[in-house]
Amino acid sequence: MPPELRAVFAAQGGVATSSQILLHVSRRGMQRRLRSGELVRIFPSIYSLGAPDLLTLMRGLDLRCGEHVAVCMGTAAAMYGFDTEDVSDVHVLNPDGHLLRDQDGLVVHRRDGAPLIDHHGRLVTTPAWTAIEVARSLRRQRALATLDAALRSQTCDQRGLHLAAKAQAGRRGIVMVRDLIPLARPGAESPMESEARLVMLDGGLPEPLLQYKIVDRDGRLWRVDFAWPECRLAVEYEGFDFHSTPEALRKDRQKRAALEEMSWRVLSIVCDDVRRQPEVMVRRIGAGLMQTAA
Repeated sequence: MPPELRAVFAAQGGVATSSQILLHVSRRGMQRRLRSGELVRIFPSIYSLGAPDLLTLMRGLDLRCGEHVAVCMGTAAAMYGFDTEDVSDVHVLNPDGHLLRDQDGLVVHRRDGAPLIDHHGRLVTTPAWTAIEVARSLRRQRALATLDAALRSQTCDQRGLHLAAKAQAGRRGIVMVRDLIPLARPGAESPMESEARLVMLDGGLPEPLLQYKIVDRDGRLWRVDFAWPECRLAVEYEGFDFHSTPEALRKDRQKRAALEEMSWRVLSIVCDDVRRQPEVMVRRIGAGLMQTAA
């Protein structure tokens, strides 16, 4: 690639327009670089140098619009560190004076009144507003997972969530989200733990303590996902990769043996328990609480 063209990409954060590229290479040369992957078309007339990451995509969008474009929804949640849905599309607010349209990988929103802040040089909807807006678009269990993750990220607190929900009053899904805010906890370490906790609460179980720490008789510290200390009952959520290594299996057996030695009962739950047979899960935990309390 001609050094002059490489300098153009460097000056613009890894993006350039087709007209800028054609000032330095022929159209045939440009097509050759597209086929090899050296250039990648990310938006109409906008190209990146190699495969783009999120920031490069945003710089390309800025170049296309001639101004900085604000990020919202799942993309904003990812930038703050509380995206629970593995968002791949780029979600942006339509800039004033432009009419961006949805396309593969780009979702354009028109959100009047959305508060914006500068986050590492990029305009982004505020954390609490983002959390509420994302949660409103999800089913109830995943909405709580988003609220939990937002609190865990320490980018917002419950008061901020309440204020953001109030500011979005009347919008679709807001009643559900407003009812979930008092249940949100920063201690949930995964979306499935959030889903499991909501099933427990909906089933009438007392709220468990999250990531509860227990010191065994040898002075070793263990953490359990859900705990009712007064009943000495712990519940562990086991994901698909749990016990994926001999070391993980060894530690789990040591943990269970240490807790059982201290008269703790440990129950395990998996995704199917939470999503496919929640009544059975609640019944098992309820029976465990009654047995250990007896």
